[in-house]
Amino acid sequence: MGHHYFFALALPESVKKQLHQVFRERNLPFARAVHEQDLHLTLAFLGEAEEEKLEKAKMNVAKVLQTLSPFSLTIDSFGTFGKQEQPRIFWAGVQEEPKLQQLQQAVSTACHEAGFQLESRPFRPHITLARKWRGEEAYVPPLAPVTMQFVSEKVVLYKTHLDRSPKYEEYDIFKVTE
Repeated sequence: MGHHYFFALALPESVKKQLHQVFRERNLPFARAVHEQDLHLTLAFLGEAEEEKLEKAKMNVAKVLQTLSPFSLTIDSFGTFGKQEQPRIFWAGVQEEPKLQQLQQAVSTACHEAGFQLESRPFRPHITLARKWRGEEAYVPPLAPVTMQFVSEKVVLYKTHLDRSPKYEEYDIFKVTE
């Protein structure tokens, strides 16, 4: 099986550490916690990619990011995907921010123009913290979310290595410029 690629908004090291700490402190029985270094906010999942298409996507994304400027995001919620009593994914959510929607749309369009077929589901910005509930009891949403702020300065093209931990390699880095 080949490698998968995706574009994501990188998180500052301090935010990764804080999110990882919050998850550990809550002691939720999920089978797999996401490695601290793998925390990110996905903008566009490409899947397997031919080098030529990947190069075109990188060029397109670099070009579009020159037209956008950094913006602040606030992590302010936790939630799950899947059945409420046995969720598949535990995530941290961000406050609604039109500039994030604009960034995601721009990256998606750049990838589509490079020949990638992307997911058609609506964009639901989140940071996956853990997968696969293993609790004996039904999941109960955590109380008192933690608020964290950071500035979106870097979009990364990640390459996935399923046999490693951390499993996401920074394949290419793109600065969000002013």
